[in-house]
Amino acid sequence: MILLPAVDIRGGRAVRLRLGDFDAETVYADSPLAAARAWVEAGARALHVVDLDGARSGEPRHLDELRRMATELEVPIQWGGGLRSLDDVSAALGAGADRVVLGTAALRSPELLDVALELGGAERVLVAVDVRGGSVSVSGWTERSEVSAEELVERLEARGVERFVHTSVDRDGTLEGPDVDAVRRLATAMRGRLVVSGGIGSLGDLEALRALGLTNVGGVIAGKALYERRFTVAEGNAALERSRGGAPTPR
Repeated sequence: MILLPAVDIRGGRAVRLRLGDFDAETVYADSPLAAARAWVEAGARALHVVDLDGARSGEPRHLDELRRMATELEVPIQWGGGLRSLDDVSAALGAGADRVVLGTAALRSPELLDVALELGGAERVLVAVDVRGGSVSVSGWTERSEVSAEELVERLEARGVERFVHTSVDRDGTLEGPDVDAVRRLATAMRGRLVVSGGIGSLGDLEALRALGLTNVGGVIAGKALYERRFTVAEGNAALERSRGGAPTPR
């Protein structure tokens, strides 16, 4: 299990939202590249980067930032936000993303998902399972569907998806801890691998996820907790690695 520091981009700056609310924004760095570089220099082995403007508008807005990160930083980059066409997916992979995260497109355009899987392969395509109030949210967390996380994952695994990112929108940016029960339910109901996000606020939260002993939970995303120095990247890495007694690879 690895720690993935989050870099959320809005208006050209590194920010964090609270509960997915675009009106509840905190700016942490004027340069997303500088924020990403700081996490890498602190020991991050991979990054989770989200184009918030893209997620809201429906098309990528910050691929130039991705190119700079991919050129200057030697760690895998997991990139999402506004990837709703094959051209968008291809552009993100071409700009240097090691993996792309599809959200709205995976739920509303299964044919696009199929082609994306053919283009990038199941190793390089993740699907976002963003949950608010028990149902999956789409369109940059601004719309709620009637589909549960378990239903969505079952449907998508049947189409060949092997990797997912689960975010508890109700806890995102609150530092109040992850929804451990929801993670347990989803991970045990699926065959693929899962990255967890939302609510991480302490080393204890990382240890609680580690303690689940779920071998298909491969990573944890942390944003606000790192920016506000609740723990360091090195401490987070150590907390997650203790489950296996050694350092895992980010890929």
